[in-house]
Amino acid sequence: MSMEQVTDSVDELNWSKSSYSGSDGGDCVEVATGHDAVYVRDSKVAGGGPMLRVSRGEWAAFVSLAAG
Repeated sequence: MSMEQVTDSVDELNWSKSSYSGSDGGDCVEVATGHDAVYVRDSKVAGGGPMLRVSRGEWAAFVSLAAG
C-alpha cells in the first residue's frame, strides 16, 4: 500500500474557470493550483463534489497536449 501526503488544504484553494464559460450554468470545469498539485472539479457541483488531483508536471503535459 502506498501513502501520499497532501500538503494543500483543499478548503483554502482559489478556484478559477475559463472566461469562455457563460453565466448560464453550462458544462465547465474549475481549476485551482496548490503547492504540489493542480486540482480540477466540475463547476456544477463545486461545493463538496469530487475533484481530480494531478501533479504540476502531469498538468503541464496535459495542457501541452491539449494545446497541440
